[in-house]
Amino acid sequence: MNKDIVDKIKANPDYQELVSKRSSFSIKLTVAMLVVYFTFILTIAFDPSALGTPLSSNSVTTIGIPIGIAIIIFAFILTGIYTKRANGEFDDLANKIKRTMKED
Repeated sequence: MNKDIVDKIKANPDYQELVSKRSSFSIKLTVAMLVVYFTFILTIAFDPSALGTPLSSNSVTTIGIPIGIAIIIFAFILTGIYTKRANGEFDDLANKIKRTMKED
């Protein structure tokens, strides 16, 4: 790509808005996932009996199994949330930038 075009895109206020919104949103989702995941891992490390409690008196399945599955589901949900926003708001901004560049 031509350096002039790249500089023009970077100077575009819509591009700066896109980068800002996308970065901010992805950081928020990343922090949410890391908090959930590391809470689980630190609980295993420092209080394994909390997650080692059986679901019922004669069950071999512990409470840690459904919590681990919930964490995996949470990751899929966050991915869906990001994808929905990326396919909507972020794509709209990207298309607006493309139209602006074609006009110039």
